[in-house]
Amino acid sequence: MEKAILIGLITPEQSEERTKEYLDELAFLADTRDISPIKRFVQRVPNPDTNTYVGSGKLQEVRDFIIHHQNDDDGPIDLVIFDDELSPRQLRNIERELNWRDNPKDRCEVRVMDRTILILEIFLQRAQTSYAKTQVEMAHLQYMLPRLTRMWTHLDRQRGGGGTNRGTGETQIEADKRIIGQRIALLREELKRIDKQMFTQRQNRGKMVRVALVGYTNVGKSTMMNLLSKSDVFAENKLFATLDTTVRKVTIENLPFLLSDTVGFIRKLPHHLVESFKSTLDEVREADLLVHVVDISHPNFEEQYHVVNQTIADICHEEKPTIVVFNKIDAFTYTPKEEDDLTPATRENMSLQDLQRTWMAKLHDDCLFISAQQKENIDALRTLLYDRIKAIHIQRYPYNDFLWQKYE
Repeated sequence: MEKAILIGLITPEQSEERTKEYLDELAFLADTRDISPIKRFVQRVPNPDTNTYVGSGKLQEVRDFIIHHQNDDDGPIDLVIFDDELSPRQLRNIERELNWRDNPKDRCEVRVMDRTILILEIFLQRAQTSYAKTQVEMAHLQYMLPRLTRMWTHLDRQRGGGGTNRGTGETQIEADKRIIGQRIALLREELKRIDKQMFTQRQNRGKMVRVALVGYTNVGKSTMMNLLSKSDVFAENKLFATLDTTVRKVTIENLPFLLSDTVGFIRKLPHHLVESFKSTLDEVREADLLVHVVDISHPNFEEQYHVVNQTIADICHEEKPTIVVFNKIDAFTYTPKEEDDLTPATRENMSLQDLQRTWMAKLHDDCLFISAQQKENIDALRTLLYDRIKAIHIQRYPYNDFLWQKYE
């Protein structure tokens, strides 16, 4: 595994505790990409530096650490990963500072990554179908295009003009930008073609009620999909285990419907990916009912809940009927408050029962607490799904209301 350093910032808008949580998530992303984080650097600043993200002193500290560990038995440090998207200017300056060589003993060679390219590389690694691979490749090229001068050392070469009227010719970077631009155009046309096919497939599904599982990445959507549909969708305790939307026909009692498992969301999801996965997210846009799965055991589950809601709002532009399912109650832990502690309760010292009362009062009958892994409260979930889907079905086919009453 490659070794990496993680770097984050504490700002007036982002507390030290929140930065730690974000770096924990960045470490989980790195592990998903088979990268081993061995050290974290954090700096408190009013705002990110427009030139180098962190200050020059902190960069020198990082560089000294890399040089000091370049002869370790398990190999040198390969990567420096920043918990934000770096501008091309920041990326260029950081690479120049970290890879600067004043003498052979202080030689330092590391690759600089940001959160966006890390997520893109995970998607590249995990894409299985040709559609997903096409989507991810286009997003990756769109991200890479303005950063070409930072990627390869050969890009400042020039090609000869070949004639007196052609001047000095085009540089290698201009040629590569042109090639990548042409490739993006081809991929965009390919995606349009596949989009039409997928639209036709969705139209051919008839008027069955559509239910989409949505949520933050790694909250248990695929496990729930397997449980409800009795299928074998790939599920793993890693981020972005599922990239391709899976649709299954599910029947609860006598009521059939279509259930789709969608790609998980994450904070700061690269906008290139959102655009590239437009058709995948069409399953969310065209769903009649959303099942928003939340990992109640995560210490920052409320922020994840709001991130997903904001992403859905950006995708759908309309409010959809939603059931909120708090999963992983079997993994929930908390620290009880002392009896004489008069400070307001926080997530860390609220019991599961306290959270249930709070969220059920807020969401009323559209809220459940389950464990998909341990199959706790799954019957209650099936019953709630049956009631909501039946109501949508009756509204869509009013004539069938007579049949429902007759057979009930």
